[in-house]
Amino acid sequence: MSKVLLCFCSSLLCSIMMVYGQLKPLDDGDYIQQRAGLNQAIKTFQERKKATVAFLGGSITYNPGWRDQVSKELQSRFPETKFHFIAAGIPSLGSLPHSFRFKQDVLDSGKVDLLFLEAAVNDEANGTDSLTQIRALEGIIRHAKLQQPKMDIILMSFADPDKTKTYNEGKIPVSVKNHELVAAHYGLPSINLAKAVRDRLANQEFSWEKDFKDLHPSPFGQELYFKAIQRLLNDAVALNIQSIKENKPLPKKMELPGAMISGSFSKGHYMGIEKAKLLNGWSVTQDWKPEDGKSTRKGFVHIPMLCSTAAGSELSLDFVGNAFGISIVSGPDAGILNYSIDGGPEQQIDLYTQWSKSLHLPWYLVLASNLKEGTHQVSMKISAAKNINSKGNACRIAYFLVN
Repeated sequence: MSKVLLCFCSSLLCSIMMVYGQLKPLDDGDYIQQRAGLNQAIKTFQERKKATVAFLGGSITYNPGWRDQVSKELQSRFPETKFHFIAAGIPSLGSLPHSFRFKQDVLDSGKVDLLFLEAAVNDEANGTDSLTQIRALEGIIRHAKLQQPKMDIILMSFADPDKTKTYNEGKIPVSVKNHELVAAHYGLPSINLAKAVRDRLANQEFSWEKDFKDLHPSPFGQELYFKAIQRLLNDAVALNIQSIKENKPLPKKMELPGAMISGSFSKGHYMGIEKAKLLNGWSVTQDWKPEDGKSTRKGFVHIPMLCSTAAGSELSLDFVGNAFGISIVSGPDAGILNYSIDGGPEQQIDLYTQWSKSLHLPWYLVLASNLKEGTHQVSMKISAAKNINSKGNACRIAYFLVN
């Protein structure tokens, strides 16, 4: 029997059991927070007949599935509206990368009416600390609202086995908690799909192994995600209609609350590698691609890359802001970087990751944050030391990160 048929049979069995009362399916609405809703976006969809919707996330957003279904749903619901959809998902990336690529990959496209944002899975997989998660998520929201106050935003926390395990232990996953904290502070709609999947598993509505299968969901899981998002959209439209019937004015502009914490990446952007002062050992490869046969990610190949494979290679860079970092590709030969800010104590960071053995992974590292606003200088030097698992001392920089 084919895997597709097995999946169908499993889903059919669950449906039959629900009909005969053996299972009572949980309500998607229990995992949705509407808060201020989507009034601005819905008004645009209904009246302007021209709208842009962006999807910012990792591989679950990049892969075919819920994103395509949401796009079709919006076009079907508002057939007279001409939609432009921005697919800004890049595998392996979480809130930290999103906060610095948001300008280039989303805002530079022009007016955005609705943004779907997800980072909870990769934030935990990548080991992003809680403070950085908040600075990044809040940074994206503030950046969006400062540039385009009428943009509506939906935050989503997707599922994975680690999150299910954490919920089963009676705790809330850190990345989910942070997504909800930021959404609540800014009055944004959110969907906790991590909790929904965990509870449905406990309710024996389906099996992770046979139905959902992976944190990159099977078609079954993609449909589950879509249905929850569809419910959020349905409820948001219903609230909009109710406001009109009751003659309640829709908010023209949502007031931006004060920042949750200091140092949020609300002005995060890429700084070009050509700005570096190359002292020795570095060169720019205009059309970089791996020479070792290992894979990479779309958007991080056939681009200019600032490269060195030699220990002792040095560069410096002046920047204006309060945070600085690097966007690199970390492959099998990734090295260790020594650096200092404004002539301060030398610090060290290992560029090799748990995935570097088989992939030139896009990897974002903040080297300094919450600095005093103004002009700073960073000095960088490749160390002679290297990770025990690495084959070399390479550093390949796609972008500098500045807030």
